[in-house]
Amino acid sequence: MARIAVIGAGMGAMAAAARLAVAGHRVAVYERAATHGGGVGRLERDGFAFDTGPGLLHLPAVYRDLFVKTGKESLEQSLTLTQVDPASRHLFADGTDVRLPNASRAGVVAALDAAAGPGAGERWSDLVNRAREVWDATRRPLLEEPLRADRTAALGHDPYPAPPRRGLFRRRRGPLTLASVAERELADPRLVALLEGHALAHGLDPRVAPASATVLPYMEQTFGSWYVRGGVRALADALYERCLARRVEFFFGAEVVGLVEEDGRAAGVRLAGGGGAEADMVVAGVAPGRLEAFAPGVAGPSRGPVPPGRFSVFLAVAGSRPEDAAHRTVVHGDDRTAELEAVFGAAGAGGYRPTVTVLRPDDADTRPDDAHEAVTLTATVAPHGRTDWNDARTVADFADRMVAAAEAAVPGLRERVLWREVRTPADTEAATGAEGGGVPAPVLAGGEGAFLRPANVTRLPGLYLVGGFAHPGGGLAHAGMSGAMVAGLIVEGADWRGSQ
Repeated sequence: MARIAVIGAGMGAMAAAARLAVAGHRVAVYERAATHGGGVGRLERDGFAFDTGPGLLHLPAVYRDLFVKTGKESLEQSLTLTQVDPASRHLFADGTDVRLPNASRAGVVAALDAAAGPGAGERWSDLVNRAREVWDATRRPLLEEPLRADRTAALGHDPYPAPPRRGLFRRRRGPLTLASVAERELADPRLVALLEGHALAHGLDPRVAPASATVLPYMEQTFGSWYVRGGVRALADALYERCLARRVEFFFGAEVVGLVEEDGRAAGVRLAGGGGAEADMVVAGVAPGRLEAFAPGVAGPSRGPVPPGRFSVFLAVAGSRPEDAAHRTVVHGDDRTAELEAVFGAAGAGGYRPTVTVLRPDDADTRPDDAHEAVTLTATVAPHGRTDWNDARTVADFADRMVAAAEAAVPGLRERVLWREVRTPADTEAATGAEGGGVPAPVLAGGEGAFLRPANVTRLPGLYLVGGFAHPGGGLAHAGMSGAMVAGLIVEGADWRGSQ
């Protein structure tokens, strides 16, 4: 039985902790905050409740496997999980309104044909079919296997099977990007917005993201979108309870400020205020800046700039939720170029109308009664630093623009708001320690490896990385995969090749 110190109580860290405890190891988690969950938080006020992190779960099989492997109660016995249908409603700048059914290829084709004209659904379906080839080529090396030096070069190549060009100028100029795929294969600006919106929601710039990013809508459309009753925070609570049941120890308000090294390997952690803990191995589930502060250079070279953050507006709304209201509505911006420049370029908060995701869960646990509803608005924005998200005027103006945009999905919203609270990338940075409040995207093949995250095994023996800033990147499902990889490497050894 090994002693294992886990730094951080985020979803990836807890996923690793539960698996390691079941394998017979003594696991202690040190979290600088007062609670578990990392970015999967919860806001409660006046009988209203909101997720401050992700609002939906994709690829629930990751957590089903985790709960099966760590206890008697399954995921569905630990919480209530339901498919969202429609998966999403999309409102485009020209007024087009389309509802896409959950996990139904034929249904999506029919919905797009009806909204955007005959042939639109087929063009989208053809692209998703090519994205399936990306999924088949990258599922194991990207999502189920640890990242190894001998695979990194291969993963730098984009597996997207673009159709050949027609006409006189057939030669492809430069690498394919998601934006170039959208332009040449979808043509219709609404379908382009739909594809690029998936990238933006994950904090990816479609102008530079590889064509393999088409796998993101493929995964959502194929495996569905799921809601956890009470909010996704309930998933974090269930995982925490599973860790406790497996006798994982948690120490909150315990900030790790250094590593203990003995004989050239990690041998424990040092805590703020003095004291520490010995360990045979250390698992770090922290943002790169914090890791670099107490373990310089162990994760290898940086994997690019600080990613975008999330701006969220939580609205307590008077009036009942209509029965036909979509759980998730994406109100697309009217100037994609201006928005992308604001998020990824130098424009900052600017004066553009952002793409806003509106969440309206049909969940009695999120509201005081049926005469009210809890509505969450989110937008992908520049990280704190490039935009000063501590500036009250900037924050209020951007929140106002989001609420105005959301009225396309919730008529009369401004008049119905009882109160609102806002979370910016500055708040995310303060809560999680992530530089700029950046939210990491899932890893992607292509781009010469620029869209990969540091490997779970570090340059320092005995130190492992877990969570969204490590392989295989950000997102709830990917965090669970990261925890499984770290546990596999520790339990089975460095030669472990992933789950079969």
